[in-house]
Amino acid sequence: MVKAECIQYDDNHLPYIDLGTAVIRMEKEEAPEWALEKARQELRETPEIMEPAIKKLRELIVAEQHLKLPLEDEYMKMFLRPCHYYPESAMKRLTHFYHMKAKYGAACENIVPSKLRNVFDEDIMALFPNRDQHGRRILAIEAGKKWKPSRAPLVDLFRTIQLTVLGSMAEPLSQICGAVVIIDMEDLPMSHIMQFTPSFAAMILDYVQECICVRLKAVHIVNNSYIFNMLFAIFKPFIREKLRKRIFFHGKDWKSLASHIDKEALPAKYGGTGTWELPSGKLLGDFFACYSADYELADTYGFTEDYKPKK
Repeated sequence: MVKAECIQYDDNHLPYIDLGTAVIRMEKEEAPEWALEKARQELRETPEIMEPAIKKLRELIVAEQHLKLPLEDEYMKMFLRPCHYYPESAMKRLTHFYHMKAKYGAACENIVPSKLRNVFDEDIMALFPNRDQHGRRILAIEAGKKWKPSRAPLVDLFRTIQLTVLGSMAEPLSQICGAVVIIDMEDLPMSHIMQFTPSFAAMILDYVQECICVRLKAVHIVNNSYIFNMLFAIFKPFIREKLRKRIFFHGKDWKSLASHIDKEALPAKYGGTGTWELPSGKLLGDFFACYSADYELADTYGFTEDYKPKK
């Protein structure tokens, strides 16, 4: 296996991480035809629906005088695709999405690579180079014993998750196919459990169920222990049925995980047959840092400071 050591650039001067048999890169080009057909079938992305929906969403945004966003068609599609081209639903979700700064403060501010190097340096976040068999992005988070809250506080970990979600939102293929998350809880210590206060758990659920603007298709919990299962049971009543049906517990049963995600998309540590070695967290942080200008610009979007949410 090739161990990636540095960021490389293609002929268009776009960064990527070379893993030998695969690469990690931002896929900002138009989605392939098979995915566009999926969008037509699943998301109602046809000209007679798409064009008026884009126009309507743009009108709704302009009418909200405190909301400052780009108005190009591609930006409208970023919010319309997860909402199946229902403009009112898209407006409701993006309103929740951009309201998070005012609602939760520091936990949703400064979502830029330079402010989150401490999390990447801890090597607890991984972006897999291959998508799953459905074209979905795969993000892995190691939140068990490998995670050291003293060096990567929970609020920073949450902000880093938001950063990776923002990256996926900019990819047409991810807008259509969505993403899956693997959460590795190996040897989760009791001290980590104490980090998940009721208010923090409520914020995460609000983000996932009301605000996230990408199609979250599945959450896979691996190496889960009795302690974690007890924690989940406490918060389960607050998880809506749609999300509950997309959460899967596998323990150390890699065959179970592979029944959801093809082995070719998984590294060996999760029972996969991927012939690549994941890059270090530091290198992944370097990769996202290549897009710092984009993230800093995105951080300026949203509601103006004098905005007061409607009750």
